[in-house]
Amino acid sequence: MYKLIAIDIDDTLINDDKEVTPATQQALEQAVAQGVIVTLATGRAYAGAYKLARQTGLNVPIITYQGALIKNLLDEEVLFERYLPIDAATKLFDYCLENNLHLQTYIDDKLYAREENQKLIDYTNLNGTKYYIEPDFIKVVVQPTPKMLIIDDPDYLDEITPVLRELLGEEVHITKSKPHFLEIMHKEGTKGHALKFLSAHFGCELSQTIAIGDSWNDHEMLEAAGLGVAMGNAIPALKEIADYITASNNEDGVKQVIDKFVLGE
Repeated sequence: MYKLIAIDIDDTLINDDKEVTPATQQALEQAVAQGVIVTLATGRAYAGAYKLARQTGLNVPIITYQGALIKNLLDEEVLFERYLPIDAATKLFDYCLENNLHLQTYIDDKLYAREENQKLIDYTNLNGTKYYIEPDFIKVVVQPTPKMLIIDDPDYLDEITPVLRELLGEEVHITKSKPHFLEIMHKEGTKGHALKFLSAHFGCELSQTIAIGDSWNDHEMLEAAGLGVAMGNAIPALKEIADYITASNNEDGVKQVIDKFVLGE
């Protein structure tokens, strides 16, 4: 019997129109009515994830910033928080400055960038985030952040990832949420760590958890969960490690998982 389901948001829970379909919404409600804990696990900032969680009627802690922040929806209590080490943040800033890369950071759930450009505009249009410009960017770089993000060509990001791993050391976790988004967090800022934390928090075994996702940043939670599910639209590497592959985000893939493994339909 599964007791906890962690669901990624973008390209998983929501379809390409950025909506949770009525059918998926009904399945979520049915799972909750049966006493199953349904949570979201996303790379998004808490503010962006909060809106969607509220719309879907969830009232439990949600996993945000790839797992660097777990916060209760009801009273906004922070249950788990990991900041990117300041020395890693400053090294990353210097590297991006030297290589003319677009870098953004999050302070108190607000998004900051050094300058306004098309990458920033496209990013914020994608997830409806408000942004702030700070030309003297080092001011925000030295403040505690759950996540920094580089936006660039996917192949170029793949090229610099090993360089950044070497530069920033073992205290950081580097992953991709989308092909052109490279995200840098504290080493414990992973959805896998967060799932383990929440499973202990709610007193259930990891074998009683389901994790559903589509991107490589979901692989830690799929590997940690009792049942790791890849969406039909997931990247091939995630499908390879999944226990089950469901339908795509445009075909109510999340509903299919809940029907099959939770409601027994």
